Amino acid sequence: MAEKRNIFLIGPMGAGKSTIGRELADRLHLEFFDSDQEIERRTGADIAWVFDLEGEEGFRKEKKMLLKI
Repeated sequence: MAEKRNIFLIGPMGAGKSTIGRELADRLHLEFFDSDQEIERRTGADIAWVFDLEGEEGFRKEKKMLLKI
């Protein structure tokens, strides 16, 4: 059996990463993971609020924390 690997989609906000990611995961029979949704779940706040309170630097810090899991 082939080893499953992770695929990371990167790009600017609104580029369609989540939409394409869900479709790609479905077609490849992989689990889909949305980092924005995970940040919202962990912080209890929506992404817009994180940006307002912590700015882009704080948002990027949250994303980096997810990669360490």
